Amino acid sequence: MNFQLKNLDWKLNFAVLFLALASLVSLLGAKPELFWKQLIWWVVGITLIFLIIGFDWRPFINYRGVVLGIYFAVIALLLLTFLFAPTIRGTRGWLVLGSFQLQASEFAKISLIILYAIFFSRRHIGIARVSNLMVSFVYFIVPAVLVAIQPDFGSVLILFFIWFGFLLVSGIRWRHLALMLIIFAVSGLFMWHNVLKDYHKERILGMLFPARDALGINYSVIQSKIAIGSAGLFGKGFGQGTQVQLGFLPEAQTDFIFSAVVEEWGLIAASLLIVAFAVLLFRIIKVGLASNNNFNRFVCLGAAILFIAHFVLNVGSNLGLTPVIGVTFPFLSYGGSSLLTNLMLIGIIQSIKARG
Repeated sequence: MNFQLKNLDWKLNFAVLFLALASLVSLLGAKPELFWKQLIWWVVGITLIFLIIGFDWRPFINYRGVVLGIYFAVIALLLLTFLFAPTIRGTRGWLVLGSFQLQASEFAKISLIILYAIFFSRRHIGIARVSNLMVSFVYFIVPAVLVAIQPDFGSVLILFFIWFGFLLVSGIRWRHLALMLIIFAVSGLFMWHNVLKDYHKERILGMLFPARDALGINYSVIQSKIAIGSAGLFGKGFGQGTQVQLGFLPEAQTDFIFSAVVEEWGLIAASLLIVAFAVLLFRIIKVGLASNNNFNRFVCLGAAILFIAHFVLNVGSNLGLTPVIGVTFPFLSYGGSSLLTNLMLIGIIQSIKARG
């Protein structure tokens, strides 16, 4: 373990710990009852990181059946969610296990990254073949459909970005890329007319037309902008954010935690959050580039794609630049399932760094 500890990427660790501190301080000020729950998830997640680092999982990854087994186990979990999950906030996305809630869509993201890592590491030379493209599309569309019917279109979009990102770096031909985008666009049109609920359509239209329904669909975004715009350089102070404390800003612990942090700690805090996240991404990419194994590189690539997509969609929704679709800020937003899967990815990346 001593060898492993000194070979870990500690700059990556410090970036994650900074985001953890910001998250816990924000929760303590906004919703103290959630602070202790999230602290427990952090303890569990950090323990999981060291378990992953301490266990040499690389020989098992060489067996495609093991990776496919993980993927189909997550598919089964999504099916169980569809069949047995209660409706919470209009979505059947959480399996209730006693006092805990498990969000299977979060585990779909990490399983897709691992599956694509082994798939593209072996087939990136032959990715120009239409058959390989279609297989990669099937791997994406199966969990995407099961997540869409919950409905959780934020996670569907994240799954799409993972698939699309892997295609871009795999050397795909432009005409094949155009074909894949056409297929996705047609699927999007079908979902608009046959799958999307009215409130999903309203959120998209609200993003395109910011003045639309200021007391309805755009209310949360407007309150988010007020929180950020009124913060100033150093913020209003711990527990003094009026938009958060007076309940004007909805979902201040999840979808709009970036705005909540900025309101209380100012633009300085916003800058530090962005810098910490940039360091996290840079270190992940650096670990991937330093590895001499294609699978390791693709795992790091997938993790970077996942975190970038979450960051852009979450912060973008806080600023009114992207629709509000329930996408979390990695390591900052409240939520056990998303935090655990994110920390599992960090554990895998640190294992890659420690073992080369």
